[in-house]
Amino acid sequence: MDSQTANATSISISLPTIQRELDLTPAQIQWIVSAYPLSSGCLFLVFGRLADVYGRKLVFTIGTLILAIFTLACAFPNKVITLDVLRGLQGIGAAAVIPASLGILANAFPPSRARSLAFATFAAGAPIGAVFGTAVSGALTEYSKQTWRSSFYLMSGLTLLCCLGGLVSIDRDPASEEKDKRIDWIGAFLVTAGLVLIVFVLSQGEIAPDKWATPYIIVLLILGVCLVGVFLYWQHILERAQDDPSRHHAKFYPPPLMKLTIWTRANWRFAAMMALAFMDWCSFLSWTYWVQLYYQNYMGYTAMQTVVRLLPMFVSGFLCNLFVGFMAAHVPLVFLVAGGAFATSIACLLFAIIKPGTTYWAYAFNASYISVFGADFVFSSGTLFIAKFALPHEQSVAGALFNTMTQLGTAVGVTVTTVVFNRISERIPSNEDNLRAYRAAQWTAFAFGLVATVLGVIFFRNVGVVGDRSPPKPQAPADSISAHEKGISNTTAQDADGEETATNTPALTRSPSIEKPIPPRTTGSAEARSPAVSS
Repeated sequence: MDSQTANATSISISLPTIQRELDLTPAQIQWIVSAYPLSSGCLFLVFGRLADVYGRKLVFTIGTLILAIFTLACAFPNKVITLDVLRGLQGIGAAAVIPASLGILANAFPPSRARSLAFATFAAGAPIGAVFGTAVSGALTEYSKQTWRSSFYLMSGLTLLCCLGGLVSIDRDPASEEKDKRIDWIGAFLVTAGLVLIVFVLSQGEIAPDKWATPYIIVLLILGVCLVGVFLYWQHILERAQDDPSRHHAKFYPPPLMKLTIWTRANWRFAAMMALAFMDWCSFLSWTYWVQLYYQNYMGYTAMQTVVRLLPMFVSGFLCNLFVGFMAAHVPLVFLVAGGAFATSIACLLFAIIKPGTTYWAYAFNASYISVFGADFVFSSGTLFIAKFALPHEQSVAGALFNTMTQLGTAVGVTVTTVVFNRISERIPSNEDNLRAYRAAQWTAFAFGLVATVLGVIFFRNVGVVGDRSPPKPQAPADSISAHEKGISNTTAQDADGEETATNTPALTRSPSIEKPIPPRTTGSAEARSPAVSS
């Protein structure tokens, strides 16, 4: 996680320098940022499935190697289009590494306090990697002869070390318990192509000849949405075939890349967590993007001066993950996800009303310190939450879904705030500065954060805690899938009217932990009545 985050964030602090050296417009530098989450966000799901089927260690190793190679390649281009393409290829490596890593952790640590600490430690790599990537990249950009290119040399070497470390330290994957190991390549193509087109349009819309009215922008957006729709329908067909093997030609259908019913688990709270993560990343990454441009382009600070002003966010981010690791079994989930998202929105608000002439401690310090609460609380507790409702052979796919939403949130948030910034800038007279445009971008990020807060309060107010205080209790391999499937079915069972039943309500609302055993039911969801793994 450290290496992946460092690769993702090191470019941000160098954007003004890259803009000057390559003579880029503000819309063009947005594409440098968006290319990385475009490819990673669109491929998380595919690599998550590959990791679950062919081995998480193998996918992790290949992913880090890809990331190292293309990080090094990013140091050489002199044209923005080449850098954009290489940043996209970088993202392919990240798309393989993250879901494989989450699957490795979920498999190695059964529900227990150790799992909470493991996921929190993994999430702590984000602030640690961010502070390292930002600080080192800022120093190299300002003081080295190669400026922004130097950081890519360094990050490539560090990523290669991670690859070697994984080969030595990660245990061999246990044999997969899933009988049917075929890959849904049709679904992989549909979802990847659809998401690529959608994110491409979001990133390209502002720099197209006629902006959003450009014909190819409209056509590609419609095509992307249609491809995602076809993907969802195709997954529905595959899931029905898996649930009823007696259906005609059912044996010819591979397992779905993503079970649609996974979104309905925990009474749709699984889907709510995905939506919350999406909105929170829209807010947090937009804040990060515009704060750095505000400091360097508007205030005229150097890269290192900007790094120093952002240091509080890295310190608080590390502390936030420690807090989740030790307190996830004691603090209700709603306080972590809703409270964290609200803190991020307040950070955006402070920069939406900031007065450039005031002291750093009045607005900027407080905003920097609380900005990461949402990202770190939501990532740590969110991955713990989804791991509870994913089967053993779905852990990497579940982690991939979560990270897909965060990466798409990054692209959408930066795109929407860029549109707002550009529209306000066009209305500002040439003799005035751009402060109003920077504020407008932060107001938009503030709105994203508020939506995430509302989602957290509505869907997670009665969930209880997400961590577990008990020591690890691994299940017997032969029974783990069926037992886990039964637990999920009982937890998410609904009555005929769609309301929570008396048997599952205590586990999600009144229990101190949503891991509390639930009495078996004789009737329930389709998943409860069908075999755990029908393929």
